[in-house]
Amino acid sequence: MSREVKVLTVDPGEDGTRLDRWFKRRWPHVSNIQVNKLARSGQIRVDGARVKGDSRLSAGSQVRVPPLPEPGERPDGPPPLSDQDVRFVKGLVLYEDADVIALNKPAGLAVQGGTKTTKHIDRLLSAWGEGLERPRLVHRLDRDTSGVLLLGRSPGAAAKLAGAFARRRAKKTYWAIVHGAPKPGQGTLDLPLIKTGVGDREMIRPADPKDPNADPAVTDYATISRAGHRVAWMALRPQTGRTHQLRAHMRALGHPIIGDPKYGEAFSADLSEGLMLQLHHRRIELDHPTGGKLVVEAPLSREMKAGFDRFGFSEDEAEVDPFAALGRRR
Repeated sequence: MSREVKVLTVDPGEDGTRLDRWFKRRWPHVSNIQVNKLARSGQIRVDGARVKGDSRLSAGSQVRVPPLPEPGERPDGPPPLSDQDVRFVKGLVLYEDADVIALNKPAGLAVQGGTKTTKHIDRLLSAWGEGLERPRLVHRLDRDTSGVLLLGRSPGAAAKLAGAFARRRAKKTYWAIVHGAPKPGQGTLDLPLIKTGVGDREMIRPADPKDPNADPAVTDYATISRAGHRVAWMALRPQTGRTHQLRAHMRALGHPIIGDPKYGEAFSADLSEGLMLQLHHRRIELDHPTGGKLVVEAPLSREMKAGFDRFGFSEDEAEVDPFAALGRRR
């Protein structure tokens, strides 16, 4: 263990970052439990004051960093990435420059870990380095959703990308195959959502707009193609970023997404048989952190290809902007 006490300055791009996450970026081997313990005992201080692990930092603040254990002194830490892990995550890269990385996240791979989740995108980001060299997540995708996932390569770039999402300046286009054929074939669903249940039983459901616990949720939708009255290939654009928003909204519309084990209905079970969730983050467009536009598209996942093959859809049926007919800026 190093016996050196350091005082570090919070970077402008890290303004608003939680203390435990700030530590994690610099010393990935130090657990949140250790950070909280050091904060509670007063060994970690910000501008001379005691803080908690979830305290938000301000740009320019001075963080007192006490002696920390070396990586080898944490026997319970995750094992280092294997060469196979590194090749896997590097093989997901759709776009990369000095500020941004765009990955093609596969279905079934979680973005962040949990009690029973040890392999996830966040852990695999160590392939680019640790500390300040480690890319940062700026948004999320459900475990079973495939497609474009953006990362910031520096605190400043990550802050600008995350800000674009927070201010709804990121144009996200998802492709989905849903049961039936929505009528009208395009429109906007403005329906607040609320979480109910706990753990594995947690669900996102429509809520009364007057419910103080409800979250506003808005989704644009447009039909790209249909397979008779059985299913429709839809373009979905969330204007808000609620958990399971698209899945819950399409169910509420009466057209659940095919292959959805959580939000599917009994009447969609036959068409879903043998298929994984038919939801794919196809395209994203937003301002690049250093200027200009960043536009990234992800090719269809094998799960979505299976749906396209079953119902006879072809990618060339999609227009450049499926939402143009809605008549508002998207």
